[in-house]
Amino acid sequence: MAFKLGAEDKKKVYIAGGLGAVVLFLVVRMFMDSSGAPPPPSPAVVVQSSTPAAPLKTQQSTDAHEAAKLASTASNLDPTLHPELMQQAESLKYTGNGRNIFSLNSVPVVIPAAIKSARNTLPPPPTGPPPPQPPPPIDLKFFGYSARQTGIRRAFLLKGDDVFIASEGDVVDHRYKVVKIAPTAVQVEDIPYSNTQSLPLVQN
Repeated sequence: MAFKLGAEDKKKVYIAGGLGAVVLFLVVRMFMDSSGAPPPPSPAVVVQSSTPAAPLKTQQSTDAHEAAKLASTASNLDPTLHPELMQQAESLKYTGNGRNIFSLNSVPVVIPAAIKSARNTLPPPPTGPPPPQPPPPIDLKFFGYSARQTGIRRAFLLKGDDVFIASEGDVVDHRYKVVKIAPTAVQVEDIPYSNTQSLPLVQN
């Protein structure tokens, strides 16, 4: 019984046949590769040199010098024993400088003293309390005075741009006390430091 195939069915049959042929070809090639047949050997390449090889020397050159042969040294050896030399070697004794290197109780090694360093060493710091600081100078200038008929003197003192007129016993600038006024100097006490200084008369 014959079947009628359409045009589309024929295309499918052709495509399937083509794919089957490709698969069959690949399978056959895979079997051939897996058979392990070695490839044919490549022909050996022979390289011929254009220059002829030098002939081998079979005989030594006549100009070569032969090595000199030394006589045996056995004839130069003297097998005779010399007891005097042996006795001299046995009589040697170890003489050192008093220190036995094999004993722990020997003379101790003398270590030379260290050389003093060339650097200047600083003096040791003071151990006691620091000395008291000197009191500051009195910042006043004595530039004149006046005397009354009663005998009371008044000093003219200057501090910066400020002028003070004070008698004996007065306190200037809440700090300095005028102790004594003389024609050429005035004695002033720095109250916080209990320091009395003599201020000379300054000529303008």
